Amino acid sequence: MIREKSCGAAIFIRRDGQTAYLIETMRQGHHSLCKGHMENGETELETARREIREETALSVRFIDGFRRTISYSPYQGCVKEVVFFLAEAESDNVTAQLSEVSSIRFLPIDEALSILTYEDDRRILRAADAYLKKNGA
Repeated sequence: MIREKSCGAAIFIRRDGQTAYLIETMRQGHHSLCKGHMENGETELETARREIREETALSVRFIDGFRRTISYSPYQGCVKEVVFFLAEAESDNVTAQLSEVSSIRFLPIDEALSILTYEDDRRILRAADAYLKKNGA
């Protein structure tokens, strides 16, 4: 059995008193949260920070205490674990990594949830939003 690991984040920004979440439209056509494969020697947070920078050109501040995982099989004989953190973008000035990402948008929670392709991503985003509301992070 092949095991893969990726890390990423539910990324948010606050504008005019509202919270908006970053949603990527991938070249393959699905809508997703930002994530990518771990490289040798990286910690989970280092991977998440690098992938965010590569895919969006954003700098972020991670919110302490939020770490969620999902697992799925991207192809036969493989199990993939994805670790998600919660991160606040320092700006909304994004630049998509065009080799992987066709567009990036910050959306209110309801719109973000409606556009995400996979239920696992929706579950992570709901948990992130609840965490922010509960902890006032």
